[in-house]
Amino acid sequence: MSAENMLPVQRDDASAAFFDAAAEGRLLVHQCPQGHLFAPQISTCPRCQSTELSWSEASGRATLASYAVINRRGQSELPVAIVELDEGPWIRMQLQDVSTGDLKVGLPLQIRFAAPEGGEPLPYAVPA
Repeated sequence: MSAENMLPVQRDDASAAFFDAAAEGRLLVHQCPQGHLFAPQISTCPRCQSTELSWSEASGRATLASYAVINRRGQSELPVAIVELDEGPWIRMQLQDVSTGDLKVGLPLQIRFAAPEGGEPLPYAVPA
């Protein structure tokens, strides 16, 4: 597990439950009263526009939906992705422990967590 390419993120009241669960290795997503699930950083349901949200625990299983490889001068390549959780929401996160040559849409993934120095634990994905 590596947090070397992650920037530290600080919690606020709205994100505290997400980061408490992340510290326990659990991924939470937002859920509206109609049962729509969506990414944790979104504060309004994109389908019904509700702002009455609760947290729902995701399985931590996902599939690679899209990706890009960032080439940084003098540093290693950094793959970033849009992953589709088994529960449906799409979330942006880093990919680790995978060669960029092995990346392909549909790759099964598992969500893990790492905490960059001075920040909260953040999800990243590895091949399942």
